[in-house]
Amino acid sequence: MAEVSRSRWLVWLNRVGPLLGLMFVYGLFAILGPESFTSARNLETIARQTAVVGTAALGMTMVIIAGGIDLSVGSIIALSTVVVALLLGLGLNPLLAALGGILAGACCGLMNGLIITRLRVVPFIVTLGTLLGVRGIAKGLAHEQKVDAPITWLNNVVSALGPDQRWMIVPPGVWTMLALAIAVGILLRYTRFGRHVFAIGSSEQTARLSGIDVLRMKLTVYAGSAAFAGLAGLMQFSRLTVGDPTAAMGLELDTIAAVVIGGGSLSGGEGSVFGSLIGALIMTVIRSGCAQMGLPNWVQEIVTGAIIVVAVALDRLRHR
Repeated sequence: MAEVSRSRWLVWLNRVGPLLGLMFVYGLFAILGPESFTSARNLETIARQTAVVGTAALGMTMVIIAGGIDLSVGSIIALSTVVVALLLGLGLNPLLAALGGILAGACCGLMNGLIITRLRVVPFIVTLGTLLGVRGIAKGLAHEQKVDAPITWLNNVVSALGPDQRWMIVPPGVWTMLALAIAVGILLRYTRFGRHVFAIGSSEQTARLSGIDVLRMKLTVYAGSAAFAGLAGLMQFSRLTVGDPTAAMGLELDTIAAVVIGGGSLSGGEGSVFGSLIGALIMTVIRSGCAQMGLPNWVQEIVTGAIIVVAVALDRLRHR
C-alpha cells in the first residue's frame, strides 16, 4: 500500500513539478527584480520570446518521446529565416515564402531521418553533423551576411502589439503556438500515431515485434520536428525582420532543456506537450529576469547551463 501511494505521489509530482517550478522562478524574480518584470508589457515580451522555443519544442517533444534527439534545430531555424528572406526578396507572396521556410526545415528533418533509419547511424551523431552542415548551407545562401527583406505581414507574427491590437492579448505567433500545442497533444495522446511514438521510445524492439513500422515512424517524427523548427524560424524572422544565418545559436539546447524540464525523458517513452511549453516558459522567464536585473550575459549562460544539467540529473533520478 505504501509503495502504491509513493508511486502515485511520484506520478503527481512529475506532472505538476514543472508548473510548480515555473511559479517558483517567476515569484523569485517578481520579488528580487524590478517592478517592470511583472508589467503587462514584459509578460507580452516573455510570451513572444517563448513562441520560438515553444514551437520548436513541440517537434522536439515527439523526437525525445520516440527515443531520439535532434541537435540541428537551431541551425534549421537559422536556415528558415534565410529562406524566407530570400523568397520575399524575389517578390514571392508572403504566404508562399513562409511555406518555403517551413518546407526547407522539413527537408532537413527528412535528411536526418533517412540517415538515421537507412544508414543506422546514432541520432546524436547525425544531428550533430547536420547542425554544422545546415548552418553552413544557411551561411552559403546568405553569402555570410544578413539578408534584408521587404516589410510584409510576416513581420507582425510575433512583433509587439500596437495600441489598436490590444484585444489580441498576445501576438498571432503565440496563438499559433498554443493551437499547434493542442493539436500535437491530441495527436500524441488520442491517436494511433501517438501510441506508436510512445511505444518506440519505450522499447523499439518490442514495437517492431508488435508490427509497428519503426523506420517510417522515425522518418515522420524527424521530418515533423524539423517542420516545427522551420515554423519557429519564421517566428524568429518576424522578430529579427531579416534572414540571419547566425541566428538561434545554442537554441537547440534550450529546446531540449524545455522538453526535459517538462518531464520528457532522454531515454524515450516519456514526455508531454504541456510540460514542454512550461519548460520553455521557465527558460524564457529566467532569461527575462536576469536581463531585467541587469545581470551580464555570462551569468545568464551559467544559469542556463546549470538548468540543463539539473534537468538531466532529475531525469536520471526519476528513472532510478
